[in-house]
Amino acid sequence: MKVFGKKHELTVEQKKLETNLWIIAIVSMLAYGAYAAIGKNLTAFFKDNSISVWPRLLTSAAMEYGVAGLGITLVCLIRKESFASYGLKKENAFKAVIGAVISFIPLVMFKILSGQFEGYEPLSVMVTADLHKAGIITTVIGTLVIATVWGFFEGFNYAVIAEIISRRYPTKSNLFDWGVLVAAIMGIMFHPIHFDTIGIIDLIVTFIALYGMLIVRKFTVNSWGCVFAFIFIWNAF
Repeated sequence: MKVFGKKHELTVEQKKLETNLWIIAIVSMLAYGAYAAIGKNLTAFFKDNSISVWPRLLTSAAMEYGVAGLGITLVCLIRKESFASYGLKKENAFKAVIGAVISFIPLVMFKILSGQFEGYEPLSVMVTADLHKAGIITTVIGTLVIATVWGFFEGFNYAVIAEIISRRYPTKSNLFDWGVLVAAIMGIMFHPIHFDTIGIIDLIVTFIALYGMLIVRKFTVNSWGCVFAFIFIWNAF
């Protein structure tokens, strides 16, 4: 199917899918715009260990959820769709996880070989170190918050966006998919980009990781690989 071509009347389903995309885009951009406007102040707040870790963690989590999570949650609520309808199910979960891990191997190897590897720290955000100093209960509950927002919702967000775009603009190719491509590019846009040799290689292996993860999701019709990758790989290096 051509993405750009002669205009034609959209079906009810196509209109619904486009509305879903607009909801996600508007909500995410509003949240990201708010963060960009006060980002310096927020960063200083998040790093200020003289302030209790909870308000810093919850504020940071709220901002992250607004950018990657709130939009897809609203779509599911409005459309009365379950998360399972976007691939959170048992069938092929193991295959999805293994496929996602394989997709990230070039990125992980690049991090190690380029000297960027500073230790494996899953679920590491700006307040994680202070969280670990606040006692076992705070550490456990706080880690669950991080896993939910930065792991589950961030990874699942890519899966849902890719799925909606794929439904709206289906392709017959096994290895090319508009939803996968757009979601992978979207992930790169939120990734620091440098145009020296190291930066370009970083860009390529990051694209391979995200595109591969999402193609695996398409083949397995299972999104747990995306969630696993963001909990144990993306936010761990």
